[in-house]
Amino acid sequence: MTFFDVLDILGTTAFAISGALSAMNRKLDLFGIFIIAFVTAIGGGTMRDVLVGNTPVSWMQNTTNIYLIGSITILSIMFRDKLDYLKKSLFLFDTIGLGIFTIIGVETGINAGLQPIISIALGAMTGCFGGVIRDILCNEIPVIFRKEIYATASIAGGICFMVLYSFMINPEYIYIITTLLIILIRLVVVRYKVSLPIFTLKKSR
Repeated sequence: MTFFDVLDILGTTAFAISGALSAMNRKLDLFGIFIIAFVTAIGGGTMRDVLVGNTPVSWMQNTTNIYLIGSITILSIMFRDKLDYLKKSLFLFDTIGLGIFTIIGVETGINAGLQPIISIALGAMTGCFGGVIRDILCNEIPVIFRKEIYATASIAGGICFMVLYSFMINPEYIYIITTLLIILIRLVVVRYKVSLPIFTLKKSR
């Protein structure tokens, strides 16, 4: 098992917990919790694989992820009372998943021979799309469409990845630095309530 495979497992785990917590927060039933956890964990990766022509998509070829998501969801339900401060837990696991899946998407783009800007975009889509599906199914406005800096953190991480990659730094160091940067950006912007500007149309009289 490579370090990249470990990151994939960690990212899948983080997003599965994020989806399960979000579903429980919305008081969904057992089936709903499993569905939200599953689509949150595999949504971004599925979109990535389809875009680069890697079909059948990864979770169909490797059923280990299905068993992993199922196990993590069951554990999240069993120990839901241990996950104190639901919103804080949801934010933490969602941020970890964003960081890890972003670098997986960027590297997939590089391996597919795509241009740097496309690889960065692929990383952002991989990191964000699972959360978009989760929020839509939970009847919420997706976090990337709100003031909160989310996709921007993913893009910044993707740029960092490409810069470090151009200097031929050890890939494992790139993974760690990029993931920590995305997590740090998210922590800072939420802690200090930094957000992107909002533009509205003036109401006509």
